[in-house]
Order: sequence, then C-alpha cells, then structure tokens
Amino acid sequence: MSIFNQMSLPEVYERYLVEPLFRPFAEDLLNRLNPTPADTLLDVACGTGIVARIARLRVGPHARIVGVDASPSMLAVARQAESTIDWQEGNAMKLPIEDERFTFISCHQGLQFFPDKLGAVREMYRVLATGGRVAIAAWLSPADLPFAGDLHAVAERHLGPMTDVRHSFGDANALARLLTEAGFRNVQVETVRNTVRGIDGPTYTRLNAMAIV
Repeated sequence: MSIFNQMSLPEVYERYLVEPLFRPFAEDLLNRLNPTPADTLLDVACGTGIVARIARLRVGPHARIVGVDASPSMLAVARQAESTIDWQEGNAMKLPIEDERFTFISCHQGLQFFPDKLGAVREMYRVLATGGRVAIAAWLSPADLPFAGDLHAVAERHLGPMTDVRHSFGDANALARLLTEAGFRNVQVETVRNTVRGIDGPTYTRLNAMAIV
C-alpha cells in the first residue's frame, strides 16, 4: 500500500521533506536571528513547525514561542512534535495576535503563497516589538535551482506554460521593495545555498507533481 494512502499529506511532508530539505535552511534562518531565552519568537506560516521547534532547542523550555498556520492538519503534526510551543490556527494577513509584540518574527517558505503579500508583511510589522527583527525565506526561481528547473520543465511538457507559486518570490529586489513598503528599515536580502542530502527521490518527485497540479 502506498504511503500516500496510509499517511496524511502533512505527515508525509514532515517525514520525507522537513529534515533533509527544510531543516538546513530553517537553521540558517535562525542563525541570522540568533534568539536568546529572553526573546519572544513568532513563526508565521509555520507548517509542521520546524523553525519554531529548532528555536525551542536553542532558547530552552521557558522562552515564549508562537507558531501560526492556516492549516489545522499541519498544526496537528506540529503539536505532536513539540507540545511546549503555542500553535495557533490563523491567517497571515490577519494574525490572531492583538496586544502581544515579538522581538523576532520568522516566515520560512510561506510568503510566496500569500494572496496579499503586502498585507501579510504589514501584519508582521504590526506585531513586531520596537527594535525587533524579521527573517523571511523564499525559494529562488526554478531557473536558479537546477533540480527544480528540471522538474518544472517536465511539468510544462505535460501541463503547458505555468507559474509555480512556490518560486514566485525569487526576485530579491521585489522582496526588498515589499518589505520597505511595509515599513521595515535596514532591509538586507541574501542568497543562501545548502547541499541537500537524504531525500527519497520517488517520494519527492510525486509530492512535487502533486504540489504543481
């Protein structure tokens, strides 16, 4: 029986993609924030929570960490993995945060999916403490990622010309302009590359095809 019949998509995502593909970049993002036990962290579009979970390991059991995602099934996996984090269901364009402010905010591979990107970034700005920092990660374009480019070309042969929303924020200048328009200052955009190992090839290819379709 296929694993896709035995497990939910978030469970497959967590089991086969998070550690080999997402964790190295999540660790790099947190290295830039370098949170301490005195900080408070909000992870927007947290998915199954890899950024928040790594942060918990770094800052200890008492630091305030909140993860927000629109998917209840993703959050269910996150809660099973780490129960000390405050996992909240919510929309990035209207965060379920009222009076609280965070010293650090992360958004790892989520911004490119938001229908109102400027609205989402303005929400991050709203809940950021004075002097706080935000770290956002988004994939480069398929043309800049050889394996992703190959899979994209295969998909276009079957489906015709298409835009893969996962790679819709590969323009560093556009990202910088968006953050500046939302009110952020001292905006820096860097390209980060990691060697990815340990991905189950057939499973990744199938997941990629499902995501494209």
